[in-house]
Amino acid sequence: MMQIRRSQERGYADHGWLKSHHSFSFAGYFDPAWMGWGNLRVINEDRIAPGTGFGTHGHRDMEIISYVLQGNLAHKDSMGNVKGIPPGDVQRMSAGTGVMHSEFNHAQGETTHFLQIWIEPSQLGVAPGYEQKSFAEADKRGQLRLVASPDGAQGSVSLHADAALYAGLFDGAEAAELATDPARKAYVHLVRGALTVNGERLQGGDAALLQGESQIRLDQGADAEVLVFDLAA
Repeated sequence: MMQIRRSQERGYADHGWLKSHHSFSFAGYFDPAWMGWGNLRVINEDRIAPGTGFGTHGHRDMEIISYVLQGNLAHKDSMGNVKGIPPGDVQRMSAGTGVMHSEFNHAQGETTHFLQIWIEPSQLGVAPGYEQKSFAEADKRGQLRLVASPDGAQGSVSLHADAALYAGLFDGAEAAELATDPARKAYVHLVRGALTVNGERLQGGDAALLQGESQIRLDQGADAEVLVFDLAA
């Protein structure tokens, strides 16, 4: 079974300095039909205006991934990490027993556009942690590159969660297939461009939710960037 959710069906919030699309219920957007998919709880597509950002705030017991599409996300946390996150990097923060952090766009005249992703952990009360790695565009071109996994396989960032995340870039004749366990769930989020997923055409911001499927096929890309999640059911 595959269900398509179109970009315009997502929740939306305009705070002036922040414009955010919510794939699942978050903050002021609530829809009981869209509380998450498997252990994937949040995908927010955020655009932060220059010179603004999220002030210091706290999280607990959540695996949080930042995936930057444009600009640079300035991160500072209570673990002592002060980092800039550019496009191509994947950042994982394990909130665990509790962490405070802030995220800002210090660039002048450039919006920071990124995805904020929350995955429910497989174990509560872990020590807070931070990891950030860069993944070359060539490693994602025409294929799915593992960027996050429970055991840090293939140089991916490590998650305290029963989930794996792949990133890919597809254009023209480029195609890829990913074998999936029908007993698990999968989620395909098209970041930009256009792409066909198991025969269904997606546009930027669209998503495909899959369960009971044994394969995901991605093809007919047009400047497509995609994230594919393998999730606990």
